[in-house]
Amino acid sequence: MSLLRRVNAGLPQAIGFTRRPFKSLKFAGESLDASDSPALLHGIHVFHCPDVLGIVAKLSECIALRGGNILGADIFVPEKNQVFYSRSEFVFDPAKWPRVQMEEDFLKLSKMFNAMRSVVCVPALDPKYKIAVLASKQDHCLVDLLHGWQDGRLPVDITCIISNHERGSDTHVIRFLERHGIPYHCLHTTKGNKREAEILDLVQDTDFLVLARYMQLLSGDFLSSYGKDVINIHHGLLPSFKGGNPSKQAFDAGVKLIGATSHFVTEELDSGPIIEQMISIWVESILWKLYSYLLLFELPLCIAIDYHVKLNDVWKTKLKLGLIMKFDGIVRLRCLTIGQLVFQHTFCVQHSFSPLAQVERVSHRENLHSFILKSENLERQCLAKAIKSYCELRVLPYGENKTVVF
Repeated sequence: MSLLRRVNAGLPQAIGFTRRPFKSLKFAGESLDASDSPALLHGIHVFHCPDVLGIVAKLSECIALRGGNILGADIFVPEKNQVFYSRSEFVFDPAKWPRVQMEEDFLKLSKMFNAMRSVVCVPALDPKYKIAVLASKQDHCLVDLLHGWQDGRLPVDITCIISNHERGSDTHVIRFLERHGIPYHCLHTTKGNKREAEILDLVQDTDFLVLARYMQLLSGDFLSSYGKDVINIHHGLLPSFKGGNPSKQAFDAGVKLIGATSHFVTEELDSGPIIEQMISIWVESILWKLYSYLLLFELPLCIAIDYHVKLNDVWKTKLKLGLIMKFDGIVRLRCLTIGQLVFQHTFCVQHSFSPLAQVERVSHRENLHSFILKSENLERQCLAKAIKSYCELRVLPYGENKTVVF
């Protein structure tokens, strides 16, 4: 596969998500907002090479000598694998550092350190990624991507929509596509003919593909012929519930934790490197734990609740406590008068759980329909987050089946 694949100077944005592994370093810089200096442009550079002394110094020198200023840098060096990963954000004056010269400067660094990957992007100058979206009957992910594109939340250009199902001319999807001049291609598939040759003809001019609940398997020959990345969305926290009808599989298994996984497509079913995961957890048990701590401490304070969590039972008590909810993997309960941490509970398997991912109860009271609706909500958010991360040069290949996500 070809994570972060770019072969010319027009490399737009590119890859990324998840938790930073061991030894990942964050150098905090000033705000990325360069609006007070309208002449300055924002650049991103990602680097992957064998680990040797002096890489950070040379990267910094390359930018500084051209009058650029590094705003932030993420670095990861695996403990038992001597390779170096970095992602840097910087501002520069295009009059002093032309885009072509920038490409040449980073190419010299790439040769100096025998880099496996060195990609630079200037969003204000480089073209957006061209993508094609493949979808089947379900519209939820497709509609979300179309509106994200329309609103400018997804930095892509959609060249076409390809589906193996008809959509009537009066449907909201077709009306939207006609209004914006996006072609819609319906290619009916059979067990013996997946229409892959025709799909290849339609997507040759794209930078990557998005499977927005496309319910057909892409063959190894197709992936090899296309030669670029394909991003898929799947209900469930892979590797659980692979294959068809994963929502029903999870529902029948009686899970209390559901999720969505966005991953790169490989020949092996639902086993490609993971880009993003989101979960929906049954929060009642956590809330009752918090409530028990409220009863235990009996501290006279005012209550503050962020996001979507409501502790109605707490409101009814005479206790007034400060509850601080942070979607970074931990629920924290603090005494607001003295600031002391009273209670904390692991809330999510990832450190960077997005505040956009709603926290929803998944309980024995769910039926299959309500279960699927919650799953679809996660799928929409997870796929959009993965595409945005990919386009921001955040995801790099790590080992055979992993990703580094800054």
